[in-house]
Parts: sequence; C-alpha cells; structure tokens
Amino acid sequence: MTVELLVLLIVIVTALAFDFTNGFHDTANAMATSIATGALRPRVAVALSAVLNLIGAFLSVAVAATVAKGIVRLDGVDGQDLLIIVFAGLVGGILWNLLTWLFGLPSSSSHALFGGLIGATIAALGWSGVIWASGSDGVLTKIVLPAVLAPIVAALVSAIGTWGVYRITRNSDPNKVDEGFRWGQIGSASLVSLAHGTNDAQKTMGVIFLALVAHGTLTKNDEMPLWVMAACAVAIAAGTYLGGWRIIRTLGKGLVEIDSPQGLAAESSSAAIILTSAHFGLPLSTTQTATGSILGTGLGKGAEVRWSVMGRMTVAWLLTLPLAGVAGAVCWAIAHIIGGLAGVLVVFAILIALSAVMYLRSRRDPVDTSNVNEWPGETSDVPDTPDTVANGVGGETSDAADTPEAVSDIAKEASTTAEKLPGGVAADGLSPPADASSPQGPGTKSTRSAQV
Repeated sequence: MTVELLVLLIVIVTALAFDFTNGFHDTANAMATSIATGALRPRVAVALSAVLNLIGAFLSVAVAATVAKGIVRLDGVDGQDLLIIVFAGLVGGILWNLLTWLFGLPSSSSHALFGGLIGATIAALGWSGVIWASGSDGVLTKIVLPAVLAPIVAALVSAIGTWGVYRITRNSDPNKVDEGFRWGQIGSASLVSLAHGTNDAQKTMGVIFLALVAHGTLTKNDEMPLWVMAACAVAIAAGTYLGGWRIIRTLGKGLVEIDSPQGLAAESSSAAIILTSAHFGLPLSTTQTATGSILGTGLGKGAEVRWSVMGRMTVAWLLTLPLAGVAGAVCWAIAHIIGGLAGVLVVFAILIALSAVMYLRSRRDPVDTSNVNEWPGETSDVPDTPDTVANGVGGETSDAADTPEAVSDIAKEASTTAEKLPGGVAADGLSPPADASSPQGPGTKSTRSAQV
C-alpha cells in the first residue's frame, strides 16, 4: 500500500466521520418539534429520521456536484497536496460540529464543512485558491447568499402558515385539532428528514469525490460512484439514529414553546425550502432553515420567543465559517510542517483526542430521552391524563413514563387529589370533572386545549 493510498483512506474515513457528526448534529432540524409536542416518542423519531435520511441521500447528486466543483479550484493543486487540504478541512468541520453540539447550539454543519475547506485552501493556496464568485458558482452565490435568505424566508413562510392555521381552526374542538396536527406532524417531519438526506449527505459525497479526484481515481467530470453514495447515506443515517439530544432540546424547547399546529407549519416550511434548494443544487443550511421556521411559528402565533437563545444561535451562525476556517487552516499547517503521512497521522490523533475531551465533558451534564423536553430552569408540564401518557402523546412525556406502573401511579394520584379538592374541582384546578353524559366519561378531567 502506497503512502498516497493510505492518506486517501484516512481522508475517506474522516469524511464519513464528519457525515456521522452531521447526522446527530442535525437530527433536531427534522424531529425537534415532533418530539417537543409529543407527536413522536424520541427514539421512534430518530429511527424514522435515520431511515428517511438514508433514502434521501440517493435521490439527487446536484448538491454533491456543487461541493466538488464549485468551492475549491481543482486545477490549482492535485495529488497528496489536495488530499491534505480536504483532510484538514474535514477535521475543522468535525471539531466545530462537536463544539457546538457540546453547547447545544444548532449551528450549520454545512457551513462548518465549507469553512474548514475554505480555511485549509487559503492556508495552502492563498485567497485565489477559493472560487469566491463566478457567475452562478462560488462561495458568495452558493453559500453566503442562501445562508442570509434561508432563515428569513423560512420564518416568513412559517409565520404566515401558523397564523393561517390558527385562524382556520379557531372554532374547532381544540382536542381534535391538537390530535389531528400531531398526526400531520409525523408526515411533515418525515418530509424534512427526506429533504435533509438529499441535501446534507451529498456534501460529504462531494468531499470524497474531491479526494478521489486528487488521488487520480476519478476525473472531475466522472459520475458519482455508487459506493460513495451508499457509504455517505449509511454514515449520516447512523449519526441521525444516535440522536443529538442537546440540540433537539434547544430547538424543541429553548426557542419557542411549540404546539402541534406550529410544529406542522414549521416542518412543512422547512421541507419545502430544503427540497427546493436541493433541486437547484444549493448547499443550503438545513439548520438555519429549520430554526427560522420555528422562530416564525412563534411570531405567527404571537407566542413568547426567547430572544436570548436566538441571539446565541445567531452568534454561532456568524462564527461558524470563520472559526471552522481557522481550525482547517491550523490543521493544514500542522500537517504541512510535519509533512507526509506523519503529518496526517498527527492531525488525526489531535482530532481523536479533542473529540474524546468534548464527549467526556458532555457526560457531566447529559441530555437524553429522559430530559430532552425539559428546558433548564423551568419545570416541565405534568401530562394531561393517564391516557396521554400511555399513548406517548402528552404535553411533555419521556420514555421513562411509559410503563404501566407509572401510568397507574399517576391515575391514583390524580383521583386522590380530585377527591380532596372542594366543590368537585378537577385536579388541574381549571374545570369541573365531566359528568356521566360527557363524551369523555364520568370523573375524567378535560384535556388542556392548544394555547391559541
């Protein structure tokens, strides 16, 4: 095995590792709102998203072509030098993904990848090594402009959709509205996952294509190999199934308190915009699109928006390209100074060490299915009825509440509390228990209506 082939294999493994981090970093884009509203249980949500990401990766290669041919000037460098540039860019993207995941910030994995590649290219070739603007190609047209427009357009579309949904259903039974929109969320969240696969998995395909061109295995005009598509699809699906619970909590609970009609509006808006961008070959940030959609639902409903959380997200967005670029440039410099295979191995060891440090740090404050719907500093809502807990569609349930013993204990506590309250007031303190003629049956309290 030659040194150049070994470097190529390391680059491919690193690219798939980035794809894996992209999966769990961006799971929230599709499933945060469905998990927050209880439309899907956390584990079911990430499993469904993983399968649809896998399928979506095979639907198009337009975005992959943009990454492979529209960012770095392929004629400026070749061979092992280009492999090291690609490798350094991937390491920069992975480190930024892990850092923002640690802090629960839904930053753009796409921009982390592009930032790393751009930084490594500038360090190796200078500013002329990057295609900044060339007609419909280049960083400004393909990356910067969509990054500015995507969250704004998504927020407007979802705000209008949310306002319209609540206007249309204002005279309907809140319980039926809530149940119906939760079923709708399953479909819309699935569409976002499919769209995410068509957009984000292809970015890693493009990077591996770059590496294969550098090695001489392919030319820049060849078709994308099937094995590259399959490997990237499996990697992003595996990462998605792992579940980026820290970021899911931020998007689902940190920005806006979401009801099921808002969730459907947000997911539908995100899916439409992401699929449109994939059709035109624009490597859109799915994170920024999803965040803009969620923000728009809060504005459309007139709900409270946690602007401090939005501010932190915006800062992370602004820093992603430059800081991932700095990381990519530093990694290239280390590999270049040491030289050859030894330089690549040193940078690879640094990646493993820093990744382990961030993972161990995350274990001090773990976020998983048991607390993903609990925003720090706030108490989560008690599930409305034992039935909603059993069915996994309550206000803010977790997997831990799904056992028969837990349901039985909740039912007994609710019954005892209702008996002790004066005047037959129900346990929620808001409405009397239904009589025998009520559709809900005798002795049951009314479920909480959507917060319109």
